Amino acid sequence: MKTKLVIPSFLLCLATMPVLAQNPAQSPVTHIKISGYVGERIDDCIKHRVKAQDVDHLVEPFRHREEKTRWQSEFWGKWIQGAIASYRYNQDPELYQIIKNAAESLMSTQTADGYIGNYAPDAQLQQWDIWGRKYTTLGLIAWYDLSGDKKALDAACRVVNHLMTQVGPGKVNIVSTGNYIGMPSSSILEPVMYLYNRTKEARYLDYAKYIVEQWETLDGPQLISKAIAGIPVANRFPHPKIWFSRENGQKAYEMMSCYEGLLELYKVTGNPLYLSVVEKTVEHIVQEEINIAGSGSAFECWYSGKARQTIPTYHTMETCVTFTWMQLCNRLLQMTGNSLYADYMESAIYNALMASLKADASQIAKYSPLEGCRHEGEEQCGMHINCCNANGPRAFAMIPQFAYQVKDDCIRVNFYGESEAEVTLPGKKNVRIRQITDYPVTDEITLQVDPAKDSPFTIALRIPAWSRQTMVLVNGEPEDGVLQGAYLPVTRKWKAGDKITVRLDLRARLVEMNQAQAIVRGPLVLARDSRFNDGFIDETTVVVNKDGYVELTPVKAPDFAWMAFTAPLILGTDLEGNSAARPIHFCDFASAGNTWDRSQRYRVWLPRTLNVMHAPYKPY
Repeated sequence: MKTKLVIPSFLLCLATMPVLAQNPAQSPVTHIKISGYVGERIDDCIKHRVKAQDVDHLVEPFRHREEKTRWQSEFWGKWIQGAIASYRYNQDPELYQIIKNAAESLMSTQTADGYIGNYAPDAQLQQWDIWGRKYTTLGLIAWYDLSGDKKALDAACRVVNHLMTQVGPGKVNIVSTGNYIGMPSSSILEPVMYLYNRTKEARYLDYAKYIVEQWETLDGPQLISKAIAGIPVANRFPHPKIWFSRENGQKAYEMMSCYEGLLELYKVTGNPLYLSVVEKTVEHIVQEEINIAGSGSAFECWYSGKARQTIPTYHTMETCVTFTWMQLCNRLLQMTGNSLYADYMESAIYNALMASLKADASQIAKYSPLEGCRHEGEEQCGMHINCCNANGPRAFAMIPQFAYQVKDDCIRVNFYGESEAEVTLPGKKNVRIRQITDYPVTDEITLQVDPAKDSPFTIALRIPAWSRQTMVLVNGEPEDGVLQGAYLPVTRKWKAGDKITVRLDLRARLVEMNQAQAIVRGPLVLARDSRFNDGFIDETTVVVNKDGYVELTPVKAPDFAWMAFTAPLILGTDLEGNSAARPIHFCDFASAGNTWDRSQRYRVWLPRTLNVMHAPYKPY
């Protein structure tokens, strides 16, 4: 056995009564439809990315098992999870048949020993082999949950059972396999816990505990002890000599995937250490990595990016990171009821995620920088796809799951936007909620509440932390106790036709850092775009503001944009007769550069012209 790092015994021994881990059941949200801009983007993604995928192409590598280094085996599992989540949303029978064919086609490649993968026998356990098995298992479990096909559950069990003959106590150590200090391989913790929840076989729970124990060996990523110590996620290990290698311990997507598995273990064991570790890590990520557009990473890794986001940087905001960040926040939201996690998701949805989808929805960008131009990612592993085109649809399909969530007799409203949902509360209380709004174009949201019969329950309204002036009215009467960054619970006996009105603070805020400026309006980041033809977008400027707020003027949006405004800017370095502010066009960040034409440029952070007469002035 490897020597373990010492963690205080009182932390390891902490435990509470187990949190009930439920097998998937009928969701209390029985129907949801999102309309407006976001709904259209979800529909476009399903039609042009999910349904358009050549699924047989994704299965083909599993039929040959010749690979030694690459990650073709992740694509099927990513795609089918996005497809299943999309089907749960739109109930498209054609999509269901596509999913069914994909699952059966993959299961037909399983060998007698249980292996489903693309690696040659002498290369198994190396590079991305176990990572691929993780996605295969997740996809099979998702199909079982949707269809009830026990062959899929059996196939998933056999995949993990086979792994357990190769990796485990007295065998190969899981953190010694693959890249990035074992994080990709040990992220199989998540589907192992799903198998335990569905089979109740103790060996899966034991295996999950084994995986977490190996994290804390000297060869492991030390995801618990380094979080307890408060070590920033970008600085947990020395800067790697070879970036895409085993020694790199700051790989963002894979690190968060491990923590997702730890949350699933927490649900069963109730060990508060596990939840605390994830929350501490997420807090670090928010403080040190998440940028103004709600995501982070460069070259797929944490890099202390929040403080560096004004610096032009290669390969920022990988869409796989955006999706996994959203998923991690959504799970914490469901577990804790802390509405700040919903705020983080809203920012990621409206900015980083929407920006990743090309205007015609044919592609999802691998990276979405805060300035420059957008373009498609490279094809990976000799296949006509890459990781983000496979994974991105999962993020779009997550929005309906996130929008309305039910806890006991309470409906949490997390997403504001034109939508309607049907909910069944305990006691078979059926409620229909409809949002009538064009938020965030305008600031008012009307929620029409229609219970099947007069019933007492709670509607918890998310009050974003950025909304400093918020008003909530129920049937025209103002509600007290509205707090930024929290839910406002409204408990009453609701009757058909009741209305809630929410007015959020959409005043445009000026954000300044590192001698640069950006404009944020509600949850939306704004950007200059060269297609407006109103000057050199990289020119230095001073954004005119009063007490940190910018006076925006809405203007008719051009064909390429969802929203457009002008803001008063003083451009350039010449004040001799040119000191007057000019109205300069901005659009929402998601629309900037959305046709992926390299001749068109955009930018979020505007370099601020230095005025040495204004204190405080510090020379560089």
